[in-house]
Amino acid sequence: MHLTRRHLLQGAVAAPFLRQLAMSAQFSSNVAPNKLGMPGLFPGKVIGVEDRRSIVSGRYNADVIQPMMRRGMKELTGADWADGWKLFFSRGDRVGIKVNPVGQPHVISAPEVLHQIIDGLRAAGVRPQDIVVYDRYRAQFHRAGFHTWLPEGVRKSNAVEEYENIQLDSNGYDRDHWIEMALTHPGYDKDERARKSFAASFITKEVDKLINLCVLKDHQSAGVTLALKNLSHGLVNNVSRSHATRSLNACNAFIPAVVALPTIRYKAVLHVLDGVKGVYHGGPSARPQFVWEHHTLYFATDPVALDHVGWRRIDEKRVAVGKKKLVEDTPDEFSTFIHRQPEHVEIAGGLGLGVWDWDKIRYQHIRLDS
Repeated sequence: MHLTRRHLLQGAVAAPFLRQLAMSAQFSSNVAPNKLGMPGLFPGKVIGVEDRRSIVSGRYNADVIQPMMRRGMKELTGADWADGWKLFFSRGDRVGIKVNPVGQPHVISAPEVLHQIIDGLRAAGVRPQDIVVYDRYRAQFHRAGFHTWLPEGVRKSNAVEEYENIQLDSNGYDRDHWIEMALTHPGYDKDERARKSFAASFITKEVDKLINLCVLKDHQSAGVTLALKNLSHGLVNNVSRSHATRSLNACNAFIPAVVALPTIRYKAVLHVLDGVKGVYHGGPSARPQFVWEHHTLYFATDPVALDHVGWRRIDEKRVAVGKKKLVEDTPDEFSTFIHRQPEHVEIAGGLGLGVWDWDKIRYQHIRLDS
């Protein structure tokens, strides 16, 4: 069934207020707009490349991931491997890759996909020492094993050591780049820091451009955690205020507002969604009973269009196993928030970060093993 606005906002709490909250957020940033920034070179265009040989006995097949990556980039850019990457990157660029370790050990940004991205950057002339693989928390990054997967010369970076529930310490963050919203943890409303989220020094000082290597998962407060949320909750501090309790949930406003911060919006130029495996319930963790093999990689410069496609894929899987769609779901022992809020994707479209309207999204699905 086609997703309408009525269906998408069913069950949302104070959606008009939260939409206005996102649009009224204040920013401090000196990053100038550019043509590569969201929605990027190909607004509304999403490529999905499926190959059922991509995973065997639960393990990624690197020999299959390679042609999937090459086909996806070719269909997205219209160019061969090296020239496609050169549309975005060139020698001298400092390029970050934002990975996602949260669903470890079952669903995280896979090394086989990461290595192909690094290969593409090198084909564009980017030097290994100018490639930086990042996640916000060093401990999670290391527990997932990302540091062991990096080719010689490629660097790693993190903002802080480990997750904290109340995140007001700005060490590891840049106090010149922030977003301010009228949203705090209960009891912190008098603290000016509690209303702000500062961008990680990684995104403001260490890199010129960013590749978003996200994963295919549902999320019990945000509805889905795909391209947009991998940026919003990985590149700034003080993020837990967006879902402080099971009912104090403002992910639908917080996520698009953070991604609209210029240092994120104009540096994140390419999004690769690793959907070889996915999570359809209970996210952001990845309980084995809710993990499924989807066998597909997605490519876009437009995170809104990409997330709309990913949201539909998760809903299709949920319906196939007898569950309700995300916006119709009610809490259970694995997904405890009163209302999921995937409408952050539509609100991001309203902020100009990409194309939301399904009729304007150009989605192309390619299957290589048929």
